[in-house]
Formats: sequence, structure tokens, C-alpha cells
Amino acid sequence: MTDLPKHDDIYPDLTPDELQRLHSRIFNDSDQGILITDAHERIVSVNAAFTKITGFSRAEAIGKTTDLLRSGVHDAEFRAKVRAAMAGSGPWQGEIIGKRKNGEMFPQNVSISVVRDQSGVISHAFSIFSDISVLHEAQARIVRLANFDDLTGLPNRSHFIQLFDVALASVKRQHQVAAVMMVELERLSNISDSLGLDVADELLKQISQRFGQTLRTTDVLAKVGSDQFVVGLLSLEQREHAGIVAKKLLAAMEAPFHLRSQLVHVGLSVGIAVFPDDAQDVASLLRFADVAVNRIKAEEESGYLFYSSEMNQRAKEKWQLEGELRHALVAQQLVLYYQPKVSLRTGQIMGAEALIRWRHPTNGMVSPAKFIPVAEETGLIMDIGSWVLEEACRQIRAWLDAGLVMPAIAVNLSARQFDRLLPDRLSTVLERYQLPASCLQLEITESLLVRGADGVISIMNELVAMGLALSMDDFGTGYSSLSYLKKFPITTLKIDRAFVIGVPTDENDCAIARAIITLAKQLRQEIVAEGVETPEQMAFLRQLGCDQLQGYLFSPPVPVPDFERLVLSGARLALDP
Repeated sequence: MTDLPKHDDIYPDLTPDELQRLHSRIFNDSDQGILITDAHERIVSVNAAFTKITGFSRAEAIGKTTDLLRSGVHDAEFRAKVRAAMAGSGPWQGEIIGKRKNGEMFPQNVSISVVRDQSGVISHAFSIFSDISVLHEAQARIVRLANFDDLTGLPNRSHFIQLFDVALASVKRQHQVAAVMMVELERLSNISDSLGLDVADELLKQISQRFGQTLRTTDVLAKVGSDQFVVGLLSLEQREHAGIVAKKLLAAMEAPFHLRSQLVHVGLSVGIAVFPDDAQDVASLLRFADVAVNRIKAEEESGYLFYSSEMNQRAKEKWQLEGELRHALVAQQLVLYYQPKVSLRTGQIMGAEALIRWRHPTNGMVSPAKFIPVAEETGLIMDIGSWVLEEACRQIRAWLDAGLVMPAIAVNLSARQFDRLLPDRLSTVLERYQLPASCLQLEITESLLVRGADGVISIMNELVAMGLALSMDDFGTGYSSLSYLKKFPITTLKIDRAFVIGVPTDENDCAIARAIITLAKQLRQEIVAEGVETPEQMAFLRQLGCDQLQGYLFSPPVPVPDFERLVLSGARLALDP
């Protein structure tokens, strides 16, 4: 700034005193810090915002040089460039790091201009500055969120790829072995549903700390999903050493976690892909480790598994099946079949189970055993479960509108569907079709019981209060303790077909069937035996006091027209030979 304009050029209607008061008001009321220095960089004036931002009072600043505010971050060369710019044609503007009275450094956006006397010599300089700490913190947070998991502070997926890619270059040059491990937690969603999100978050923090204590300082740990971690192992001597690390992680999880006075056990599934055997780049190693962990998850066991090329082919087939299954939902390729449940007292049809089938346009009828596990793994089971419930209720409404009296229809619920919103979803569907709750029975599996928390019991009680009956499907497959049955409002137990197929000749199957039926009777629960195919099986189960059977002895699962004919014809099971 070479010359200051005269006041009457800008404010022709103001007197010099009025203009002085206006300038003073602007100077003092500005929320930006202002300081004026002489030609020797001594401070001659500051405003109130200067004191608020720096902590130095007017008395503490006046007469001191600007060294008072110098942080030491900027060197002599930087200061020389600022002075050179000020001596030129215009003000200097930029960001600098200043220092407060308490010694804290802070970023500021500064504009420095000079005032020259009538001979053109710099007589004063004035600086206008703003504290931009909040802006810098926001920018830093954006960078953190872009690169790190906000909960655990660990690198996220994209940052892991960056870090491990750099490290992998060194491994390549030294012809060493490296590995990527995809680590997936088991039952985290169950814990979240039962104990709450805040407890699940605390669990994730504890798990990440336990992992960090187990791994080497050279290993790279990252959190890449809600229940997934990734470990990058560098400088391994051989492939098998990755398995040793996986065993250490599994061993570290054997001790329970203490959460709100509760002991929580968490299992792990670990998939391992090795450089250079399996892939040459980080993205491929991650993908193959994910394939391996999905393979071990499908077996429903904790443990670790190395990737193999055969898995990749199976994964491709699974992804293709998933895509076709998503299309099947919208293309009306899914259909419900109904398998009757028959009384072992009267032989009459007492109910039926709705069982999903997939009419594939080229592969024909696809077994649920093939596509339901894929649906469970991908989360598609939620959409399929909703469709099954909707279709069963639609069909029941159609029967009622036609004047047909049908027995209660049982639908299967996945453990994934069993959340706090389930009662509302069921209530909405029943209301849409104007159906009484008594027309439905809900079948759940034993795997749901191992969650064993008050939240699950609360949901069950709410369903029972609505008038819905709960049935335990595939009972005896080993997931739960028999003591669980006392806690849950189950009205019906279904003996798994695995324990029916051997009766009456296999002593172990006979003993298990007898024990289950005796237990159910003591708990006043109804018993249905699944997979009954022979008169001998029927006779044995009937003698033990089993209430109903379901199986090919009476009827396989059949489409709607065939089921209607069975009911309307009054078909009965021949109980006596």
C-alpha cells in the first residue's frame, strides 16, 4: 500500500472526528485480530480480538517485537520472502503458525500490508489475522476419516492398501514371503442386537487392542468392515508361518471379554492369501483372503484356511448364484410348496410348513440347500424371508376369500430376521391381509438360542403376546443346551430328521428321540418328527408319544393345488398297518 486515500475522498459527509470514531469502532469490534507495527516490527497497537486469540493483553504486547508471536516453525528464508512481498506492490497473504501466550501453536490466515510515509519509506505495517484452528481440525478429521476407522483408530481398507502396497514393494525386492489375512468376527450382529450398539463398539475396541498386542510391530492391522479386520504380514520366511500367526489370533480370543459385568466370547474365521504364491498385488490378496474366509464361514466353524485356486472357482459360482437369486426375487421365479403335518392320534392334517422352491428358467427346480446358504451369507435372506412371509399370508388370505378353512401355516425365520423390528414387520403383514395371528406359526432354529440374551426373549414374548406360536426347528442338532428350553416361550419342538432316519433300528437315534420327546412332555410342548418315511419310524414315534409327523410317508412338499386337494379330500394318514 503506497498511499492512503484522504478521508473526504471516501466519506465526504463525515467530519474528521466522526471518521476517527468509525475507524476506532471497526478496529475494536472486528472479530479478526489486528496489530500494527512500526518500521522495526515493534507492536504499537492491537485490538480486542488480538487479545482473545493470542491471550496477550494490550499492555503485554505494546512495545514488544513480533517475536512475541513467533512459533519457530517458519525459518529465516520464509520470513525474508514475506518481507520481500511486503516491500513490493501489494500485501502478503497466507497461512502461518503463530504462538499464543500459553505456548500453544495455532494456524492463522494472515494478510499483512504496509503504510509508507510521504517519502515512500515504510513507516508501519498492519496485520489482520484469523484463528483457523477449527478449520484445520475439520480438515484433519476428514483426512482421518478417509484413511482410518473412527472407532478403533486403525487404518481402513483404502489406507491399508496404500500402506501394504509400499511395504510389498520391499518384500518383492528382497524375494520374501508376505501374507494378507482376512479376519471376520463371529456373532457380532447378535451381540449388537442383544446388548446394544455401544457395547458392540466397546467390544470392537477391546478386540483391536488384543490383536495389536498379539501381532508384531512390523505387521499392518486394519479394520475394513463392521465385523472384519485385515492383517498384513511382512517378511515371512515361509508360507506356513502365516498359519502360526492365525493360531495366535485365535488363541488370543479364547479368553472372554468383560462387557458391562457380562462375559462375552467371540470366535474368529481367518482367511489367508500368500504373496507371491496366490497373487502379486494387494487388491488380489485381499480378494483371495476374503474368498478363503467365506469358505470357512460356510462351515460354521472358527479357524483359519489358506486360499486355493479351487476356492476361487467356487466363489465365482457363488457370486453368479447370488446374482441369479436376486433376479429370481423380482422375476417371480420363487414359489412356496406346502408339506402337511399330520396328527399321530387321528391321522388328520393339523398344519403345514411353507417351504421355498426356486424354479430356475434353465436349471429347473433348485434345491434350497444350494441357495439358502448363499442368501444367508450375502444378507439376501432378509429379502427372501420377507417374500416368504408375504407370500404365505397372501395365500392364506386367498384361501379364506375362497371359503376354504386351512390349518395353521408354519414359516421359517432366519436368525438374521430375528431383530427388534420383527414384531412390527409381522404385525404389518398380518394387518395388510387382515389375518389373525393364529393362522401363522414361526419356526426358528437352535442357532438362535445360543444368543441367549434378554433381548431375544423379549422379542419372543412380544411375538407370543401377538398370538403367534413359536416352533423350534431341527431340534437336537447340537447348538444349544437343553436348559435353554426353559427360558424361551416355545410351544412346539421338531425333532431333526437326522435322529428320525435311524429309528427304530439305531440305538443312539432311538435314545435321542426318546429323550427329546420325554423332555418336551415335561415342558408341555408339542412334538413334531421331521423326515418320517417309513411305517416303522411312524409306529416307533407314535409309541413314544410323539404328537405329529412330517415327511414323505404322508406327503412330500407339494404346490398349492396339490395341497388344497389333500386338505379338501380329507386325506388321512393310515395309522394302523
